Amino acid sequence: MIKASGLARTFTTKRGTVEAVRGVDFHVARGEIVGFLGPNGAGKTTTLRMLTTLLAPTAGTAVVAGHDLRTDPAGVRRRIGYVAQGGGAAPGVPVGEELGLQARLYGVPRPTERIAELCAQLELDGLLDRPAQALSGGQRRRLDLALGLVHRPPLMFLDEPTAGLDPHSRGNLWHHIRRMREEDGATVFLTTHYLEEADALCDRILIIDHGRIVAEGTPDELKRRVSGDVVTLDLAVPDHGDRADAGDVEATARARAALAELPQVREAVVTGTSVRLTVDQGDRALAQLVRSLDAAGVEVAALRMARPTLDDVFLTLTGRSLREAAA
Repeated sequence: MIKASGLARTFTTKRGTVEAVRGVDFHVARGEIVGFLGPNGAGKTTTLRMLTTLLAPTAGTAVVAGHDLRTDPAGVRRRIGYVAQGGGAAPGVPVGEELGLQARLYGVPRPTERIAELCAQLELDGLLDRPAQALSGGQRRRLDLALGLVHRPPLMFLDEPTAGLDPHSRGNLWHHIRRMREEDGATVFLTTHYLEEADALCDRILIIDHGRIVAEGTPDELKRRVSGDVVTLDLAVPDHGDRADAGDVEATARARAALAELPQVREAVVTGTSVRLTVDQGDRALAQLVRSLDAAGVEVAALRMARPTLDDVFLTLTGRSLREAAA
């Protein structure tokens, strides 16, 4: 649905040339929901503007929804929907009028039926006579989604679709985004600063930094590849009476030696009688960890596993937290 090759954009300023996007290569398959993450100034918005024909690339090529970005931008626009971060509805115009105008611009057949269908799907029934400025935040974003979907595009671009929404409205919009793919077969390319949104919605994630794609993969692949899983073991140390400290040292030394032999353990940090491990595929490694400690005569009192977050991935790759980058 999207195939970009060497896509680049430079800007000339008084201070010189700025390479906003430096030759990115990526693809998006039909029916995927792909998240595009990056800190402010990384090239995320510039890439999105190029793919939606709002900005001409300086170099490279891209085929978007079956049309060449350079030679057939009008064909691209006919086949995509775009929901901008700031929204596209005029504040004082009624919902029905906005949707009707959009339908006419795209030559939608039987526009009244299509608008009724969208209003039912996106919970906008009864709001056609209400101006956009009178809608709640969640209703406005659903209206923006309806405006982007009115011509049934096979590819939707969503720029920060849930920015500023409360958790309930955000979850509601997630439902509609999933429905677009599951019921309508739409492909979705979205930017977001909400980590839980990318984790919950996206089949794959692309991370851009300094104008280049620095990582891509499913959320689980990125977490495993960059951070590993964190396993914390609390050791049950036998009572040595006056030599309690010596017992602690002896148990943790045996635990460290046993765990050092396991190839899936990347790092082990001992604090008192607690051992914190970074391991590959922690859910598969747990049984082997316990067996190795048991063989070494070390009893485990408690065990906890925590999976890395996308923010851990982002921090490792860019040196910044995604939440910090969004601030």
